[in-house]
Amino acid sequence: MAATRSLNYFNFNAAAAKDATLEKQSPVRALPSSWYSSQAMYEMERRAIFSRRWLFITHSSRVKNAGDWVRYNVAGYDFIITKDRTGGINTFHNVCRHRAFSVIEEGSSGNSKILACRYHGWSYGMNGKLAKAPGYQNLEMDKDQNGLFPIHTHIDRNGFIWINMDAKETPEVSFDEHFENVDIQKRYTDSNINFDEYELEYTYDLEGAYNWKILADNFNECYHCPTTHTDVPTFLNLETFDSDLKGGHIQHYCEPTEDQVKLGNYTHSTYYFPVSSMVAARHFMMIQKFLPSSPTSCQMSYEIYRKKGSSDEDFRRIADVYERVMSEDKTLCELAQKNLVSGVFVNGQLHPKFEKGPLFFQNNVRQMITEHYEKEKKEGKEIWPAKHTPTENASISNQDEEICRDIECGTGGQKEVLAW
Repeated sequence: MAATRSLNYFNFNAAAAKDATLEKQSPVRALPSSWYSSQAMYEMERRAIFSRRWLFITHSSRVKNAGDWVRYNVAGYDFIITKDRTGGINTFHNVCRHRAFSVIEEGSSGNSKILACRYHGWSYGMNGKLAKAPGYQNLEMDKDQNGLFPIHTHIDRNGFIWINMDAKETPEVSFDEHFENVDIQKRYTDSNINFDEYELEYTYDLEGAYNWKILADNFNECYHCPTTHTDVPTFLNLETFDSDLKGGHIQHYCEPTEDQVKLGNYTHSTYYFPVSSMVAARHFMMIQKFLPSSPTSCQMSYEIYRKKGSSDEDFRRIADVYERVMSEDKTLCELAQKNLVSGVFVNGQLHPKFEKGPLFFQNNVRQMITEHYEKEKKEGKEIWPAKHTPTENASISNQDEEICRDIECGTGGQKEVLAW
């Protein structure tokens, strides 16, 4: 009941989020500015969204060979994706099981025979199993219980890698609950897109001084395109832009201009809640991630792929445009964030058609935050789904945790803030 009251307060009916509300012929109030700057809200997002939901990360071609690894950080969760000797693709928290040091300290990708912690010399195989713990040979410790913390990993039919950091043996949120058949899009088939034919060309990052949700809002509408992206109308007919809202993702549609039709160029854009998007074209593919680092900062992370055999001219024609567009978006988001934290603006009224993408995104955020907030309120404590529970000698850990909870040293004052 409380969750319903919260949603109604924001003038949004959860049950009708996808259809009726978005079709109303009146503006809809956006999330308030406090949701884009609050430290407490950011920590709640870490608990309610980033550690519970399936995240679209990259393509499996990033880890082609045994020993390959790639590293990412989403909202303070540092993790690595590896390929082991059997060909298995795994994901682990970048945390040594001994004293929490990082097993990979530098770099975003590489190839290693073993993952070694520089602090005390503990080492792990690419399958996450503990290989060596110096000095522990004669101690009663179960090596099988001290491998790297695993993260649920799903490879879809197109070879893309998804993760879920829920520490439970089976994630509370199933993949199909939000992303069933996300990898079957008729437009890919119609355009003869085979993602195995694309190879990573380069990666780059942009640091943004804004909340991650601003970038998600921005990506999911093209209402701003005619006035801020002069390149876009040269290859897309913006009058045809529309968004199809599909559970946990949004498929954006826009017809190419006549010149691009003659060249056989097309662009298919998809947003994957919460922090990822992909643009697939004849000669080019881009994976974009909005990686939060604080309530008012995030990293725009880009992986740029070229279709095998595409010429430099064909590839650069679209790659250059998207680099300019992403840079322009960065400027837009930074300027908007400055006013969101100025103490003047609360929220605006969004267009139910032209901005139905941001409304859909914001309602997903609102629902997940409200649901988790009510759950924490009921239990009287913060719930961190990604936290792994010790197995050996756990009684000592539980006693220590209980003491800490009693003096609230682990809540950072959140209990008072959330009025538990």
